[in-house]
Parts: sequence; structure tokens; C-alpha cells
Amino acid sequence: MKLLLNHQSNNFFITIKTTLLVIKMSTNEEIDNTKFLFTFTKNILNSDRSIRWIGITDQNGNIINERDREGLKPFLSIEENHEWAIRTITRHKTRFNLESKMGKLTYLFRRYTRMSRCLIPINESYYLIFTLDFDQSNFDKIIMEKIIPLIEKEKEKFLINK
Repeated sequence: MKLLLNHQSNNFFITIKTTLLVIKMSTNEEIDNTKFLFTFTKNILNSDRSIRWIGITDQNGNIINERDREGLKPFLSIEENHEWAIRTITRHKTRFNLESKMGKLTYLFRRYTRMSRCLIPINESYYLIFTLDFDQSNFDKIIMEKIIPLIEKEKEKFLINK
């Protein structure tokens, strides 16, 4: 979903552009994409209280679903999160030529002075990106024991675009 704010005179108009992904169950039955994405992001967001924001992107970094922790004042605007997502996926793709030497990426973690950011590939076409509270020191345990198992459980529902 893309949210664009347009300023005209003293009024703000909100334009919402939704990108739906084709998600298939293992039985090849189509499921309700919106409901699946809502549940998937909610489950990951609820897996640990230190998760601030979560988004699912396509292979180009376009956010197709996102959610904030309830009651949280985000550090970044919607537009800034979208810009960050595109740049992160673009940078990640530049490292593919080294994958044969380093192995596949499990997750990418970056710590800033106010928060931490993470990227986890779901498959070749989709990525999970999220932010954590800065003071969270058990990030590896959260990612490896809580988030990655949830991704693995639902991974086959994300259809690979080629």
C-alpha cells in the first residue's frame, strides 16, 4: 500500500495506492491476500514487544503491507519508510554476486542511535523489513527464534515472481 500526501491550498488529500500480491496456498487455492498479509504482519509484530514497525516489500522494495506498534509515535513518516525500503532492497541486490562466496543472507541488522532496522528475505520476490527499539540487545534471539520461524511457516504462500 502506498500512501501519498498531496498538499493543495490548505487541504491535504490522501491517495492510497494498493499493490496486491498473488498468494497461493500449497493446495494452489487463492486466499484473501489482504487478510493473509494483515494476519502475517500482526503475528510478527505481536511476537515481541520491542518490534516498532514492520513492512513486507516486493522485490523492488515497494511496501505492500505495513504496520506500527499500537500507541507508538513513529520516528519516520510513511514516505520515509517507503524510501528506506526501496534503498535497502536495492543495496541488498548489489550483493548477490558475492552470495556464492558468502552464502545466502539470513538477515541484515543495522543499529542506529534511536532504533535498529532489519531485513529478512522471505523468498526471491518478497522481504520482511522491521524496526526494533534501540535498547533491545537480544535481537538475534528474537529474529532467529521468533520471527524466522513465523516466516518459514508461511513462506510457501508467497508466490515467487520471475
